[in-house]
Amino acid sequence: MADLLRDTFSMITEGTVLSRETALLLARYPDQPKLWSAADRLRRRFLGDHFHLCSIINARSGGCTEDCRFCAQSAHHATANVPEYSMIDYEEAMRIARSNEAHGVHRISLVTSGRAVDTRALNQFSALYSEIQRETTMQLCASMGLLEQKHAEQLKAMNVSRYHCNLETNARRFPEVCTTHTWQEKVATLKVAAAAGLSVCSGGIIGMGETMEDRIDLALELRQLGIVGSIPINILTPLPGTPLGHLTPLPLEEVLTTIALFRFLHPTAVIRIAGGRQQFGSNQYRCFAAGANGAIVGDYLTTTGSQIEEDLARLREMDFIVRWNGPN
Repeated sequence: MADLLRDTFSMITEGTVLSRETALLLARYPDQPKLWSAADRLRRRFLGDHFHLCSIINARSGGCTEDCRFCAQSAHHATANVPEYSMIDYEEAMRIARSNEAHGVHRISLVTSGRAVDTRALNQFSALYSEIQRETTMQLCASMGLLEQKHAEQLKAMNVSRYHCNLETNARRFPEVCTTHTWQEKVATLKVAAAAGLSVCSGGIIGMGETMEDRIDLALELRQLGIVGSIPINILTPLPGTPLGHLTPLPLEEVLTTIALFRFLHPTAVIRIAGGRQQFGSNQYRCFAAGANGAIVGDYLTTTGSQIEEDLARLREMDFIVRWNGPN
């Protein structure tokens, strides 16, 4: 066990992929801070110090037909109180976009509640995408549920360059999280997006009652797809009114180990810390010393995020390069 971390690190830097068995051993490594540090060294070796900033606009909120047990936007969770609207106010969306541009955010995504979007909805969002592109230098993303080929091509024609669809958890556990659509439908969406020429962003949520082994299996499933270059890791914020609202939030140490294992399994991917990091206060920035090199900044869909100014200041203190116009 003493040489496991050193040997695994060397193996990965030489181009060998990490096996499930070795990942499980690393999860039980007796000196976890050394594991976190080694993951950070892997991040630096493969990806340098560039930090990948993105932000989201909650473009359509509430009333979702799906029954995802973690989500306050589901119509199945009647006691969860979230705003409902079919399209965000245009000026409010542009205010968010301009603010993100001013802070050097690299990407911005329109996110919609619901199972999927149709042609009519995409036509409505097209003008907003066009205005964001005219007024900012940010790259455009979309997170709009399950995706048909024609709609993926429509997004591509709008100059959207990336599509996001989280797998949420591994295939075996997915029916415990959602029953109104399947894990396989999400995988199909990612493949449709990639076929249309969009890059793919997909990860999951930790803290929904799964084991570390479940998280490793999710990371392996993402790797097996071979098309995912951006991996958001959300940390469940148990929300009152949702079926998972009673769960106890994960301890920070478990989050750091999860991030480190994802880095070992995905040495060249952008690993983004997304919703839930605000639960840890100033300790949230330890995530970026355990292998993560990206974050969603600003507010999330139904929870408040960290202030962008604080994020940028802390990341610079950690020697990350936060203003960057390269691929991300």
